[in-house]
Amino acid sequence: MTRPGMFRATGVVVLACAAIAIAGCRHHHDRTPRTNPIVGTWLVKDPNAPFPVHLYVFNGDGTMQQANPDAGDPHGSDSDGKGVWVADGDRVKGKWVEILADRATRRFTGRLEISFDIHVTGDTYAGTEVAHSYDASGNPADAPATPAALEGSRVSYP
Repeated sequence: MTRPGMFRATGVVVLACAAIAIAGCRHHHDRTPRTNPIVGTWLVKDPNAPFPVHLYVFNGDGTMQQANPDAGDPHGSDSDGKGVWVADGDRVKGKWVEILADRATRRFTGRLEISFDIHVTGDTYAGTEVAHSYDASGNPADAPATPAALEGSRVSYP
């Protein structure tokens, strides 16, 4: 085989492999819950949090982000969380985690894990959350938690 012919054959093999890889990724992507009504950005009322207003973003791939002003706790920093969610019938369940730090020492002090169970109705949702905190060594740092109410309203444009 001549060099140009060899390069052409190699190119065909590379393109075939890329097509197979893309098809495999597409197949995996098709199983994601991207069409679930939770997907989007939500203004959330969390009356048990140090700062009671949060923003949640639910992504179509089953991940989510949470943010709230850092002003809720003058001694500790805990304003950003990341997590996962799954559709469970007409409900959405999941968990997000915040990393905790002491403002004075700037040291890691533990983590907060928030599990949630919510139901979306149009542009609002209602549900519950349960918070568990862990110290820097990973040991439970609080008494058993009780579920607390959550309310969300979709951020939309216009």
